[in-house]
Amino acid sequence: MSFIKLYFLAIFTAVIFVSPVIANDKDESPVRGLTGFENINESQPLWEFGLGGGAIEVANYPASGERNFIALAAPYVVYRGDVFRVGGGDGMRAVVVETSDFELDLSFGGAFSADSDDNTSRAGMPELDFLFEIGPQLIYRVKDYKFSQGGDARLKARLQARAVFSTDFDRIDDRGFVIEPTISYQQRGAIFKEVGLNIAFSLTFATEKLQDYFYQVDRKFANSNRQQYNAKGGYLGAELSMGLSLPIRKNIRAFITGSAQFHQGAANQNSPLYEEDITYSVGIGFVWRLYESDKKASW
Repeated sequence: MSFIKLYFLAIFTAVIFVSPVIANDKDESPVRGLTGFENINESQPLWEFGLGGGAIEVANYPASGERNFIALAAPYVVYRGDVFRVGGGDGMRAVVVETSDFELDLSFGGAFSADSDDNTSRAGMPELDFLFEIGPQLIYRVKDYKFSQGGDARLKARLQARAVFSTDFDRIDDRGFVIEPTISYQQRGAIFKEVGLNIAFSLTFATEKLQDYFYQVDRKFANSNRQQYNAKGGYLGAELSMGLSLPIRKNIRAFITGSAQFHQGAANQNSPLYEEDITYSVGIGFVWRLYESDKKASW
């Protein structure tokens, strides 16, 4: 889920078996991800690996008044296969259908855990574990843009429906489902050569199980400062995010990300665990490509 996600660091490994891509008349995408090294007219390598790192500060959970600072450095892998794709700004996904304007895939996401001991509103309650998501994603290319001074851009719409699970790495628990429609604008090389810009706006709706995870207060956890509360499913919030990336030197790119989350009108704004109408996240990072394949991606 986007509210606690490190957009700039998609480091996942897995093996997935899916049916072959149905139709592939898609022309080569003119847009590069924030962490992509190639110019808009260059083919990208089929795979690459290197080092990535960064730091981000986010709210502990949607509408939380407590903050979580995360710093991480690790190897990264990008693979741009016809079916299985990892990294490149879109996380990990397995493409099932792809045409010139539509893509249907199986996508994955994650969110970091939060320590309840450091969170005053949740003191004494169970910790919020690492979250991961899996589900179908439909992407529609709304419009492409070419600029007379050079560079191009793409406006696209995305609809995700994902099952959510939490884990402390000893057990896995079902946390319900989320639906997240998103509209995004991606631009490369229009302002400055090789500089990338991404702006996105999304809405998130969650079933009662996930809302319970964030906002429910059972009787045994109620006290004078935290009344018992029964959470319900529905609207979780909206997010406006922006990312900017730029080259530092050959094979090294830096990026800055920021987002604001708006929770007014959320289904559980009466919960004692709902603290802020507006929260935010900010992050910085880098990617350093150490090796790239000679073979190029076909899309």
